[in-house]
Amino acid sequence: MKYPEYLENDQWLQPFSEAIMGRLKRTTDKERELLGSMNKLEDFAVGHLYYGLHKEKKNWILREWAPNATKIFLIGHFSDWRPRDEYAFQYMGNGNWELIIPAGKLKHLDLYKLLMCWEGGSDERIPAWAKRVVQDEQTHVFNAQIWDPPQPYKWKNKAPGKPRDFVPLIYEAHVGMATEDYKVGTFNEFRKNILPGIKKSGYNTIQLMAVQEHPYYGSFGYHVSSFFAASSRFGTPDDLKALIDDAHGMGIFVVMDIVHSHAVKNEVEGISRYDGTLYQFFHEGPRGDHPAWDSRCFNYGKNEVLHFLLSNCKFWLTEYQFDGYRFDGITSMLYNDHGLGTAFTDYQQYYNGNQDDDAIVYLKLANKLIHQVNPNAISIAEEMSGMPGLATPAEQGGYGFDYRLAMGIPDYWIKTIKETRLEFWNVGDMYYNLSNKRADEKTIHYAESHDQALVGDKTIIFWLMDKEMYFNMHVNHQNIVVDNGIALHKMIKLLTLATAGNGYLNFMGNEFGHPEWIDFPGRHNNWSYHYARRQWSLATNHELKYHFLNAFDQAMIKFFKKRNVINKSLGYPRVQNATDQVLVFERGKYLFVFNFNPFRSFTDYAFEVTGGDYHVVLDTDNSDFGGFARQDHSVVHSTHNNAIGNEALRLYIPSLTAFVLEKK
Repeated sequence: MKYPEYLENDQWLQPFSEAIMGRLKRTTDKERELLGSMNKLEDFAVGHLYYGLHKEKKNWILREWAPNATKIFLIGHFSDWRPRDEYAFQYMGNGNWELIIPAGKLKHLDLYKLLMCWEGGSDERIPAWAKRVVQDEQTHVFNAQIWDPPQPYKWKNKAPGKPRDFVPLIYEAHVGMATEDYKVGTFNEFRKNILPGIKKSGYNTIQLMAVQEHPYYGSFGYHVSSFFAASSRFGTPDDLKALIDDAHGMGIFVVMDIVHSHAVKNEVEGISRYDGTLYQFFHEGPRGDHPAWDSRCFNYGKNEVLHFLLSNCKFWLTEYQFDGYRFDGITSMLYNDHGLGTAFTDYQQYYNGNQDDDAIVYLKLANKLIHQVNPNAISIAEEMSGMPGLATPAEQGGYGFDYRLAMGIPDYWIKTIKETRLEFWNVGDMYYNLSNKRADEKTIHYAESHDQALVGDKTIIFWLMDKEMYFNMHVNHQNIVVDNGIALHKMIKLLTLATAGNGYLNFMGNEFGHPEWIDFPGRHNNWSYHYARRQWSLATNHELKYHFLNAFDQAMIKFFKKRNVINKSLGYPRVQNATDQVLVFERGKYLFVFNFNPFRSFTDYAFEVTGGDYHVVLDTDNSDFGGFARQDHSVVHSTHNNAIGNEALRLYIPSLTAFVLEKK
């Protein structure tokens, strides 16, 4: 077996070579076991084409895997919601059940469920492989629904091609709260109202949250019940396809938040105790319950579970033409204790027997499958422990994720804002925390995502301004807290993107400093949608300062995209002056200058740099961005020989500003 490159290149990993090689072998052995006589994982991951409800020319066929069941009935309006012999499944062996009924018995939009019977009990169930689940508005009961429209959706656009130097600029979005109205937004509204704005802003990738069906809206989509069903609260399957189709037509990739780290505990709506046992899909005993998330934990050691989850990966790529996934909660999957309470400061903690080797095998197989189905697919790991090899290419012996989210960066920014006075912000500490990453992994930077906007936390703009946001965002109001907050918001976003390893993410609304937090309707707030929406009008209201932040974000994203800055090498800082709070570094032919000092502007600030002529191409202090226009952008800044004969620049660097110089 080939020795992993990332292991050869990291001497600190070499004491754990036996464990690393063991995981590689375990994955290879499991893949061979699953495939049998098949050639590829994509040939194995076809459960969605066998199980669930399918229409043939003359019949409907419904298949289920329920090894503990003694009887299964299909129930619905067609059976008066009662078990009838004509709708009884036949047992086929190996835990599989099948029902064949004439095509005329069921029709488009019919509601149905299963009555699952087992020794000593029975209950209604939503089929595990259901592709459409709806909730009754009056009773709030969930049912599976037949989706068989007379005219199947016809795709208009192909997915955009992914160039070799592709840099994902991700717009993280939740369709339901992407409306200014006090309600749940829809796929169609997002497609018509939000998608054009994302295109205009320059983002090339959308990350859609909460796509898989989930009973409780307030779970943000992370307590999934029906893994193959797009949440009907946002619209129909065709509505979601139209959204993805239009995004592709704009050259935008669409990736999906996929939740395979756990499942909702609900039994009628979900797959917990599906066939009367708690261990059909999940671990038996206490290990089957997640202590922090109040959810069920998959048993990745069961081949049937691997079949279910791998088929789920293939399903969304083929049925809806998603361009990849952001895998949620991977830390919880990797460790038997879910990584709870561990700081992960020592390599030993990645190889101490606390790891779920079955979950590691699944993640490796999932990434291999995804890239077999779509070689251009994007897979992103949401993982906070820093497990080595996670985002290392599979051909180098890694887990095969294309990117990992740099989850420490938002934590660093929030901690800095909360705990350190602005005049003591350390630019050296900033640069280290933002540029530090494993050489073998690609990372996606972000200053804040949806996590930082949830109730119990605050967005960056709210930490910077607090109550002043409510009273002093009018363009005619002068307020030093707001002025400083706007300046720092732009600087933080620019520094986060300028030091990015391989990509960038923004949660919708944060680009213009959306006020307040996210709180879904519930008993605690009298079912209010006030905080479960986005106030888009703030970004276009020129009487309010939000539009300055929106304009800067658009200019920043377009600058990095047009100049392909992220694919240029990041240089060691030319200036890293903790006393002055000035940071200067190069990336390709671009020079990034930051002054975090709230009190001092610097005249003729001298430092060595690559020789040549420089001019300003992006400036946070631009008046169009709510700044004070203290730079003369017509000036060409030419290097000169300093006292020791090296090329140097002398710059005016205003307080609380950042700007980018391009070398001619």
